[in-house]
Amino acid sequence: MCDQARTVPDMLIHAVQMAAVWEDPEKTLEKAEYWVKEASRQAGDLVCFAEQFATGWDPSSHRHIQGRDGPIVCGLRALAIEYGIAVLGSFRERHDPLPRNTCIVLDSQGRERASYSKCHLFSAGGEDRNYSPGESVTVFDLSGTRFAIAICYDLRFGSLFQYYAASNIDAVLVPAAWPASRMKHWQLFVQARALEAQAYVIGINTTGITPVDSYCGGSMAAGPSGDVACRLEDEEGLLEARIDRNVLEYARTSLPVSRDRRPGLYRHLVREEEKNR
Repeated sequence: MCDQARTVPDMLIHAVQMAAVWEDPEKTLEKAEYWVKEASRQAGDLVCFAEQFATGWDPSSHRHIQGRDGPIVCGLRALAIEYGIAVLGSFRERHDPLPRNTCIVLDSQGRERASYSKCHLFSAGGEDRNYSPGESVTVFDLSGTRFAIAICYDLRFGSLFQYYAASNIDAVLVPAAWPASRMKHWQLFVQARALEAQAYVIGINTTGITPVDSYCGGSMAAGPSGDVACRLEDEEGLLEARIDRNVLEYARTSLPVSRDRRPGLYRHLVREEEKNR
């Protein structure tokens, strides 16, 4: 980690907080272009959108379900290439027997670098009845920075972030449609997950009122000591978060949590939990 901190430059990430044009990917992508262009103008390395940004989050909707060759991913790819910046976005991906809530990362040349399907489906909202859960986690490298992905409700499951921490990630990207009624939980979880993983956690939330719920933004980045590095309120806007390698190195050397972990014990506890289910 120390060698990496000396040789890999900091990475600039932009999180787009905007309301979708409800169930209209074409118009939403037109709206998204402004923010991609702005992130590129500010010399950003990666621009990220919220959960199901092009349609709005609706766990019961069967509209705009598509493959990775569909208009949403193709639209993101075109923006990445035109503005020379990596892009993250999520969509309703075609899958049998039920679609998946999938996030995809495209580099500045439009090539797929990573994807992740939401593992923990929001049963309180009926997502588990209309979607198939993802069955794998995602860790990937982009421009020398090691990332992981989680989606919205995944924030409530610390085991996922413990795995990511053990994978020596630098940052977790969390696209979300987190409702206004639980915003205190949102900030608490983003900070807590960053603190326990000793990594940056960047939460990209939506804003506005939809037929499903009300959202008030609050997109934010928390650093490896759990501090809030930057945050938006409820307005549409662009959050700028920098992955500072000196901050990462200091947090991990001053408090070497990863060295003190006991994975053998945890495996035993998981086996016991499975027996008791």
